[in-house]
Amino acid sequence: MRVPVLTYHAMNVAGNDYHNNDHAALAADLRAIERLGLRIVPLALAIDALLGVAPESSVENSVALSFDDGSWFDWHDLDHPVFGRQRGFAGILRDFIAATGVTAHATSFVIVSPEARATLDCTCLIGRGWWTDDWWPQAAQEGLIAIESHSWDHNHHTLPLTAQREQRKGTFATIDDYADADAEIRRASDWLDAHCPTRKTSLFAYPYGESNDYLVREYLPRHTHEHRLRAAFATDARPLERDSNRWLLPRYVCGQHWNSPDAFERLLRDACALPGNSALRGKSQA
Repeated sequence: MRVPVLTYHAMNVAGNDYHNNDHAALAADLRAIERLGLRIVPLALAIDALLGVAPESSVENSVALSFDDGSWFDWHDLDHPVFGRQRGFAGILRDFIAATGVTAHATSFVIVSPEARATLDCTCLIGRGWWTDDWWPQAAQEGLIAIESHSWDHNHHTLPLTAQREQRKGTFATIDDYADADAEIRRASDWLDAHCPTRKTSLFAYPYGESNDYLVREYLPRHTHEHRLRAAFATDARPLERDSNRWLLPRYVCGQHWNSPDAFERLLRDACALPGNSALRGKSQA
């Protein structure tokens, strides 16, 4: 079992080229995945296979997609004030499905707190109300993008107040006792389950990809009856495998672990143990 989990950030728009625009990268990567003969499976199915709920054959020769932060751009198209019209991640998935006839699915890990997102919309974006949650129930109903937890407030450094007891912000490694973990993780599960009742929160992605021994060895495995999660993801550049720690699962991040079509193909071939001769080789852009 080797399933690379690929991660994109819809707010990563610093141009219109592959290396500086996660929308452009996602559209190209979907085509590369299909040409290499790989399937795109729901992240929840990969966890089913990891936990023995589904057979490993159900995720053979496959990848899983995830999006982080849960902004407007995951679902809606965007008129960027500098770089023009951007196709939203959901639209890119729909275009790919319509063009190829193959299935695709992604999981969006969202920052849950409405108050935190309202502030982040101004401190990290341009204050146009793009960090909303109105699309989350729509996404859950359509079934194209699953909604899962990226914590209550990300312990983000631009927030005036976070759940972290000492206000040590800008890292998730400081979420290292029960009260802080419960406020960031269980509270997020509760809010999501109440506001998106057609689905139940079961997956978590560490903000900044950062964890600590308390979360991985104590809180998450010992308090499952409270937070109700099945697995948690960091950002180590490895495929999900049979012996992966369910509370510290790896993911590849666009821009961090690859930034070109050639690098993406090499990543997939290594992660999925694919043979060498590529239909893409010689056709990829640098």
